[in-house]
Amino acid sequence: MAYSQTLLFGIYPYIALTVFLLGSLIRFDREQYTWKSDSSQMLRRGQLRLGSNLFHIGVLFLFFGHFVGMLTPHFIYEIFISASDKQLLAMISGGTAGVLAFIGISLLLHRRLTEPRIRATSKSSDILILVLLWLQLLLGLATIPLSAQHLDGSMMIRLAEWGQRIVTFRGGAVDLLQGAGWVFKSHLFLGMTIFLVFPFTRLVHVWSGFAATTYAVRAWQLVRPRA
Repeated sequence: MAYSQTLLFGIYPYIALTVFLLGSLIRFDREQYTWKSDSSQMLRRGQLRLGSNLFHIGVLFLFFGHFVGMLTPHFIYEIFISASDKQLLAMISGGTAGVLAFIGISLLLHRRLTEPRIRATSKSSDILILVLLWLQLLLGLATIPLSAQHLDGSMMIRLAEWGQRIVTFRGGAVDLLQGAGWVFKSHLFLGMTIFLVFPFTRLVHVWSGFAATTYAVRAWQLVRPRA
């Protein structure tokens, strides 16, 4: 295995995840006033609701689908569904969610680039993260026709095993990507890059979205009237 492959898919994932976790923690600790999504709704509502809804619905499904699909060992789900059936399910459901998210991000990117007031108030990081997400979704959709050429689920299992070995600090992860097409590898690399730049963009508000679920289990708030 070439050193470049080891660097990109054996070392770079840990660099990206370290920056992702430590960077998010440091930003929350030191720059809490920047911890927001910077909504541009007041400048122009057009395309925002449709684009935002489509993007968030699609990308949330994709996030949890990738999280469960890649990090769940094969032996756990093989008693319920075969690898080939799982791949077909992922292609159909993931493809549908991917199209929704891609349409949504395209609307949001078009809106940010073509509306003068929004463009003038946009940071470079705002446009960068939209472009990265747009490219990532495009690459994800491009993997579907490639996956259709081998419906036995073998490539899906190898990609999932790569992710599991990375997060569990096991060796041999890079070897699993031998023979994987450039589209799959580009999709993995760009995904890691999004994690890398995450703490420096508006994406940090995702943490707040997950943290908001704690409201469902927190203790009742006591309100005492003045005497």
